[in-house]
Amino acid sequence: MILSSEELASMFHLPNIRFNKYPRISWQNFKIAPAPPNIPKEGILLGHNIYRGEKEEIRLKREDRMRHFYVIGQTGTGKSSILQVMIRQDLENGDGLCVIDPHGSLIEDILPFIPRHRADDVIYFNPSDMERPMGLNLLEGDTWEEKELVAMDAMNIMIKLFNEEVFGPRIQDYFRNGCLTLMSDPAGGAITDIVRLFTDDDFAKLKRQHITNPVVASFWDHQMAKTGAREKQEMIPYFSAKFGQFVTNTMMRNIIGQAKSAFNFYDVMQNKKILLMNLSKGTVGEINSKLLGLIIVQKIQMATLRREKIKKSERSDFFLYIDEFQNYVTDSIESILSEARKYRLSLNIAHQYLAQISDQGGGKGGKGVDLKSAVFGNVGTMMCFKVGAQDAEEMAKEMAPVFSDQDLINIDKFKAVMKLSIDTQPSRPFSIIPVNPYTVEGDMEAAEAFKQLSRLKYGRDREFVDREILRRLGASGT
Repeated sequence: MILSSEELASMFHLPNIRFNKYPRISWQNFKIAPAPPNIPKEGILLGHNIYRGEKEEIRLKREDRMRHFYVIGQTGTGKSSILQVMIRQDLENGDGLCVIDPHGSLIEDILPFIPRHRADDVIYFNPSDMERPMGLNLLEGDTWEEKELVAMDAMNIMIKLFNEEVFGPRIQDYFRNGCLTLMSDPAGGAITDIVRLFTDDDFAKLKRQHITNPVVASFWDHQMAKTGAREKQEMIPYFSAKFGQFVTNTMMRNIIGQAKSAFNFYDVMQNKKILLMNLSKGTVGEINSKLLGLIIVQKIQMATLRREKIKKSERSDFFLYIDEFQNYVTDSIESILSEARKYRLSLNIAHQYLAQISDQGGGKGGKGVDLKSAVFGNVGTMMCFKVGAQDAEEMAKEMAPVFSDQDLINIDKFKAVMKLSIDTQPSRPFSIIPVNPYTVEGDMEAAEAFKQLSRLKYGRDREFVDREILRRLGASGT
């Protein structure tokens, strides 16, 4: 009778490591569980399940991807690798996608694998390219309803950046009305104009002429008109201090100060473009990286909601990848997670430990959205790499009854456990060895060409941008 080592071990085995500490025995660190029998045969390849000598492909169907994909794991365990594996397959399949990368390394790894025939689809957004800045205007909306949504989202972004204690109710009221005032002007306005709006009376009068909304008009005609000089003196420097950092920073001013964005996010989604956002904290700075990422997520959400006006059959699938996603989402993440599926947006998010999402939203006196509940309550597919003891306790509830917290603490690097969405139903948890993306070399020459083509196509010459923004800020002497 010939038996494999696993079969032999199931009939007769040595006591485990607690009782037998013989150093020459190679003990298994964590439990290996089989894949479910109904594993899909189509869709993107995530990795392989090896159980008792049998190797099985783990695939994720397109429809199940619309229920979102969540990855957690300590640094260096393989989170970026699994995202890279998925992105490469989307690129080959001709799909539209957006990658928000706070380190820059993921995008550098992706660029060489973009097929050459998709060169015109590539938009490479690199804020540190000071010579040809790409515009990214937060204050854009076609209809008045969209403009009101944008103003609310812009306010949520500021609360996320400065927190509610600093960016209080009075500042919020000023800011919201200021945003709506700037968007009322047919020529458009940018967030960098907010400070001038409250410090330059002539500029405010000029913008007031275009206001059609009676509530916003009343704010200027009654509330601001009756605000005493002392209150203005107290409020305005405080207000300026919040936005001054984006106006004085040349890099940020030339990006968020342009009245028109370099590209249309709705067009990006519908025409299956490849949007690569290199928000490397090392070159951009942490708060700048955060603000740009928040604007991009808000823009994608607005573009997603605009799809309501077109037929379901005309909505192109779009895949959004966010590494360290807790930095780039506001309370609106709940609506993205729950509604995006209808509008064919798939969210693929990764981060390192649960405290990053537990300390936000619902944690502040019950206000806002509990980010952790929003994610765990809506995500279809979960992948867990090695985590710390505290996180293992929480994640073990998601991976029960197959894996314990000890299994999750002891997972080998570049291996994971997961719960897969199969025909909208969550599977029984199982172990997986994700595909290693670093075994194939890409086309480095093409990667550089994509960058240059994108900056020439979507960027604008710094000299023109400087002149235009400084004129609007009233700092050019003209």
